[in-house]
Amino acid sequence: MTDHLVVDPQSWLDARRTLLAREEALMRLKKEVNEARMGLPWVRLETSYVFDTPAGRRSLGDLFEGRSQLLVYHFMFNPDWAAGCPGCSFMADTFDGALAHLRNHDVALVAASRAPLAKLEAYKARMGWRFPWVSSQHNTFSYDLGVSFRPEEVATGKLTYNYGLIDAEEGEDLPGLSVFHRDPDGQVFHTYSAYGPTLEDLISALAFLDRTPKGRNETSPLSFVRRHDEYEDAPAASACCSETEAA
Repeated sequence: MTDHLVVDPQSWLDARRTLLAREEALMRLKKEVNEARMGLPWVRLETSYVFDTPAGRRSLGDLFEGRSQLLVYHFMFNPDWAAGCPGCSFMADTFDGALAHLRNHDVALVAASRAPLAKLEAYKARMGWRFPWVSSQHNTFSYDLGVSFRPEEVATGKLTYNYGLIDAEEGEDLPGLSVFHRDPDGQVFHTYSAYGPTLEDLISALAFLDRTPKGRNETSPLSFVRRHDEYEDAPAASACCSETEAA
């Protein structure tokens, strides 16, 4: 950082104005992408998914809590893991602050994972979170939405994820976000899903870091991420984890 270019105030202002033009162009592009996203066609859901929740067994429709829109974050938590993925935990740290605003805008937000509900509840208590979190352990929701993969799929060496093929070494569970609409008759439609790096703009901490001189200061994507109660003496960890890393 000591070798960084240092200039006079006017030169800095000229450079900042050049960057501002690019930032404004990016904002215009993001607006266009948002409009295209809202214009995507919908798919009517024919499967009736039922989840394990602290209030008992609840359908996907119940998760809307009377609202017309539902965001489901696919939180990486394999049934065999002792703790949730650090990267998904990094994402989930933003949920509680958004809940009141989303609910006031006719949007429900829940996380869903394949781990049993007891594990989810224990980890949620450890992290101090309040957002709704349900278990998809006893349905095919995570598989059907393209974030979980059966052993026979992993054994092929390739997985279909984020609308393309990836190496199966990524594991049985990966992150994602799925969005649904519920009409007045109770019919549910799948409107949107996103996976992997395309979700980064939902993490407010990254937006702050991207505006600092050192940026993310990472050696690989999200290499700096820890669970928020592990920063003082945690060893290096990646954003997503294997069964061993999650323990």
